[in-house]
Amino acid sequence: MVASRQPDDFVPPGRKPGGSGAGPDAPPAIEADHIDCGYGGDPILRDLSFSVRRGEIFFIIGGSGCGKSTLLRHLIGLNRPSSGDVRFFGDSFLEADAVHRRDLLRRFGVLYQGGALWSSLTLLENVALPLEEYTTLDARERAELAAFKLSQVGLAGYESYYPAEISGGMKKRAGLARALALDPQIVFFDEPSAGLDPITSRKLDELILQVRELLGTTCVVVSHELDSIFSIADRVLMLEKSARGAIATGDPRELALSSPDERVREFLSRGPRPGGEKGFDTAPRPAH
Repeated sequence: MVASRQPDDFVPPGRKPGGSGAGPDAPPAIEADHIDCGYGGDPILRDLSFSVRRGEIFFIIGGSGCGKSTLLRHLIGLNRPSSGDVRFFGDSFLEADAVHRRDLLRRFGVLYQGGALWSSLTLLENVALPLEEYTTLDARERAELAAFKLSQVGLAGYESYYPAEISGGMKKRAGLARALALDPQIVFFDEPSAGLDPITSRKLDELILQVRELLGTTCVVVSHELDSIFSIADRVLMLEKSARGAIATGDPRELALSSPDERVREFLSRGPRPGGEKGFDTAPRPAH
């Protein structure tokens, strides 16, 4: 169970993300404004614009090589867009000075693919790293808070374990505990289900839902897993390699049924689904 925290823009369970909980004039959690993303030469993604509402579970989807991970790297500051701007809660991340940029960095966490844990550190030491970097807490306070964050993701009692001593699913949970260490308003997830069995993947999806519902956290998930997309996504942004950008944004169920772009319908309807259905089922989702 994830303990509750209610930030100023908290979206309570049962209210649609982006609703009145954030105020009608509040800026989105994230705005990408005509950004070009790449690594030199021709951009992989061109003139891309989209926004993520506060309290939303927003998926970035698409086939291999379409630029999902590239976009993530440019959103979190590992790479700088060659043009355009990225704003968090209305504040430019790219134009911020060093002090303001550091403040913005504290407002989001990242769960990297594989967990990206330091193998030479215990789980508690891994989770305590951002606390050491960004807070004035002493060693005892950092250890207490890190242990609490591990308990939030179901890893109480594993504080002294090393990454090599735990399963892949537990590594993802430990990585999420570290991403949550500073109580961020946004958490980015890079292929969280990669390498996990279906049951473990489903449990991680449920944990992402808990983080959103109880903490009001905005979640941005890079994934191509249909089970996760149809289980927990409020909206998706679909990238396409030949388009060098987005070809659809919206509720994945609506897109699978009625997108005018055949590529979108095909992507969201591929492969067998539980119960023998193709693509997705039409049963309504539980209210958030």
